[in-house]
Amino acid sequence: MNGPGNLVVRPGPGLPGGLVLDASELVERFSRASGPGGQGVNTTDSRVELVFDPAASTSLTPTQAGRVVEVLGSSLVQGRIVVVASEHRSQLRNRAAARERLVAILREALAPAPPSRRPTRPTRGSQRRRLDAKKRRGDLKSGRGRVTPD
Repeated sequence: MNGPGNLVVRPGPGLPGGLVLDASELVERFSRASGPGGQGVNTTDSRVELVFDPAASTSLTPTQAGRVVEVLGSSLVQGRIVVVASEHRSQLRNRAAARERLVAILREALAPAPPSRRPTRPTRGSQRRRLDAKKRRGDLKSGRGRVTPD
């Protein structure tokens, strides 16, 4: 299944076995990029737009697809992940950059959520130190008033 054009996501948190996205699930569109490149920028389609639909993917389990849609919900475009790369002059380097970015997005979306915080109470010592500091500060400020001659 790891053929040419397939996108490999290495094992990591939330992905113990890694992941291989089939090349047929990735849609690449090319267009003219803005920025450096001189006259060549007008003739070469170096900007890459990589589109991946997690809900329709056969490479992701239904659980993984649901998690990706849930985590990335607001940044999805019509239910799809759209990654644009145009920072390099060459189309090949922009393709690699877009794929790396998609891998990072998927890795982050599939990582387990951090454990929830256990609520704690301030210790008796820390409360006492806080009140002592407040008392000292108040005494210092009250000593700043007008001095009356005795």
